[in-house]
Amino acid sequence: MAAARILGIDPGLRCTGWGLIESAGSRVTFIAAGTIRPREDQSLPERLADLFAGLCDAIETWAPTEAAVEQTFVNKDARATLKLGQARGIALLAPARAGISISEYAPNAVKKSVVGSGHADKAQIRAMLGVLLPRATPDSDDAADALAIAITHAHHRGAVAILAGAAR
Repeated sequence: MAAARILGIDPGLRCTGWGLIESAGSRVTFIAAGTIRPREDQSLPERLADLFAGLCDAIETWAPTEAAVEQTFVNKDARATLKLGQARGIALLAPARAGISISEYAPNAVKKSVVGSGHADKAQIRAMLGVLLPRATPDSDDAADALAIAITHAHHRGAVAILAGAAR
């Protein structure tokens, strides 16, 4: 399978993390990572616009060829889940507008793929990132999670391609 630049996105209204790796076979290499932090005093539409602009800037700067986004889990607070869903919509929209294929992964699948346990905590994810991507310098837990999402996609992209071909 050809090398790919994979953009992982961990959506959130307060912080959206993004991480970019290059995947060639079983080898993954850190390229960049960052966190988009809209101002908390902004309205919801303004925050969503900031998230979109930040993701579009990362896409334009780093030219990923594939993207992976964490799926939303449903929690007890319906309003918070709805707002997270809106941020997730932006995380899907930005790469889609750039013509980049997008895969989605459940949080437990990401943890299991990177750490080996579906119930790993943030410290365990960061520790494994240090092993898998020793040059990685994520500026937040959200950026670290985004790198983990990108790694998960790197591990699963062969299966994703086979399933996409079968769906045609």
